[in-house]
Amino acid sequence: MEMKFGLRMHQTQRLVMTPKLQQALKLLQVPTLELEQILKQEMMQNPMLEEIEQVDEEEEPTSEDNNEDNVDEASAESSEENTETNKDEIDWDEYFNDGFSVSGFEQEHEEIDERFERVAVAQESGMDKLTSQLVLSADNEIDQQIGEYIIGSLNGDGFLTCKIEEIAREFEVEVERVERVLSIIQSFDPPGIGARDLKEALLLQLAARGEEDTLAALVVREHFDALKNRKFGEIAKEMRISPHEVQEIAKEIGQLDPRPGLSTFGDDAKYVTPDLIVEKVEGEYIVYLNDSNIPRLRVSRAYREELSRSRTEGDKETSEFIVGKLNSARWLIQTIEQRRRTIVKVMQCIVEEQRDFFDKGPLALKPLTLQQVANRIGMHESTVSRVTTNKYVQTPRGVFELKYFFSSSLDTDDGENMSSKAAKTRIREIIGVENKRKPLSDQKIVDLLKVDGLNIARRTVAKYREQLNILPARMRKTY
Repeated sequence: MEMKFGLRMHQTQRLVMTPKLQQALKLLQVPTLELEQILKQEMMQNPMLEEIEQVDEEEEPTSEDNNEDNVDEASAESSEENTETNKDEIDWDEYFNDGFSVSGFEQEHEEIDERFERVAVAQESGMDKLTSQLVLSADNEIDQQIGEYIIGSLNGDGFLTCKIEEIAREFEVEVERVERVLSIIQSFDPPGIGARDLKEALLLQLAARGEEDTLAALVVREHFDALKNRKFGEIAKEMRISPHEVQEIAKEIGQLDPRPGLSTFGDDAKYVTPDLIVEKVEGEYIVYLNDSNIPRLRVSRAYREELSRSRTEGDKETSEFIVGKLNSARWLIQTIEQRRRTIVKVMQCIVEEQRDFFDKGPLALKPLTLQQVANRIGMHESTVSRVTTNKYVQTPRGVFELKYFFSSSLDTDDGENMSSKAAKTRIREIIGVENKRKPLSDQKIVDLLKVDGLNIARRTVAKYREQLNILPARMRKTY
């Protein structure tokens, strides 16, 4: 068979993801707080956009204003740049059904997304906090450098990740000197920082509390492995005390921080602002957007006369600039409005599908998939996925991420399906009321679930229990 290279031309049809569609998909996916920043940035870049003030909303449009609107619309529609804005809605689903390729705009302007990022308030990092303490404690420049090296070798949990011998070789000093600098760092705040393992971290915290000679410190020093496995009977026998006393000591130790570095190196708490609100009014659940802070936009009236003047004077460059900004402004307003309708429609469908959850609680949560919602509201699954990503809803039962309402199904004896999340809630309830002196095994939990009509394997119960961060039966036992 002969193989050779050649060139040929052929026609193919494919959907290209235009810059405007990229922006539409981004606006659909972003949460409300980020959308507010995006719109404010757009208002700064497009002079045709202005925010509707409350007073303006109450004013009735005059006939003169209506005539001017008609003139502007006719002018804009005559421009070739207004082709895309004539559509009533953006057909996102068409792209998801057939696939799309990204246009060259994204590669040429990769920095465009950076302007939408919210800048966090500058705060002192964990490393800076430790370094500032080191400056006040180091005796000389070499110790300062060794200390900085040690601080730089701490992981996110606050533990030292390299050996003392390696640091000594790096600075060509005695191991004892590195040990001395390390002990200085271990006296810093937070207590336990700079430990080489969990055992040392706990001992450092006990020492910081003046409890290095207590029974708790003795248990950590001499019975740490048994403590980790909650072998209280074994510890009690060796220490000649009761298992109940050992358990009380374990509770005291449990109040210590197993990851002391998180308070220094960890991220700040993230606050959630609901994007949607669901309220019960006269027996029915009403869905509305929590977007009171989102600017209400309209096309600026200030540029109407300028557009008419530039057309009258034949100023083509100014006219094209205004028409281009006008089309962009109208398209953005249209996209925001469609985003509002789409998000509310998806949440209304979720409320209808999960009505029992809103009425009765988590145990009544039904199995639900993105595809089910997409089929019901006539959208593509990818659109629903974007709507439910990183968005939260405030309900009479608390604040939930929209993804919370989607889960797989489990079979029951009566032929109905139960959500896996509801099953986890039931497992948590069963363990919550068990006899702590005789905790329930996974098999016993399986038997109790069967009484409720839920058929579930023991390994599935074990998996759900681990996902709920609940210990096995032998480690839940109390004395």
